[in-house]
Amino acid sequence: MRMIDAKYLERPFFGSRKMALWLGQQGCNVNRKRVQRLMRLMGIEAIYRKPRTTIRSKESTVYPYLLRNVEVTHPNHVWCTDITYIPMRRGFMYLVAIMDWFSRHIIAWQLSNSLDTSFCLDALEESLRDAKPQIFNTDQGVQFTSSAFTSTLESHGIAISMDGRGRVLDNIFIERLWRTIKYEDIYLKDYETVDELYEGLTSYLAFYDHERPHQALGYSTPFEVYQATAASQE
Repeated sequence: MRMIDAKYLERPFFGSRKMALWLGQQGCNVNRKRVQRLMRLMGIEAIYRKPRTTIRSKESTVYPYLLRNVEVTHPNHVWCTDITYIPMRRGFMYLVAIMDWFSRHIIAWQLSNSLDTSFCLDALEESLRDAKPQIFNTDQGVQFTSSAFTSTLESHGIAISMDGRGRVLDNIFIERLWRTIKYEDIYLKDYETVDELYEGLTSYLAFYDHERPHQALGYSTPFEVYQATAASQE
């Protein structure tokens, strides 16, 4: 599953057939049926970044995508969120994060061992304690289209934007965050327990936000850009 996860970051168009062939080339004798089962468990499928988190219930309301041709000019203009699979030495977890689009600052994050709504709602409520965006962008996953999630946003007067189905580029900044986290921390550390994973992510995300310079931000850190620009808007 870890090999599948790493390859999928590089080749999101790989379905179970191509993934099984690639695994065979790496010396892993697994058939396509097993790869299909593992990919379903991980919540990934060819082209779609995470289909199990983008499939919505029929009762859910889907909101239009509001960011096409929109120039994001300041912190708290647009926030975005997403979920990713986190491999561990034994088992796996899911990580949700909420990011300020302009600065790449991580507003809040949570871990869960299942793809339920509650950990996404916990992250949302945490993120809204000190600030709020004008627009909040998500995919069409059941967690984000749930009435609990959308009603929380609406109660704060936040406009809701949702990606088109299968359009991974609509949320590109947080997709890049997942790749960075996995290659700079998760794959290197190979965490064994949930406590170790939580402590490791706490340390890494603090580093990402406060110490790691970003070329796209003029080699400033996300928090520096978020704090400085937000202060100038007041």
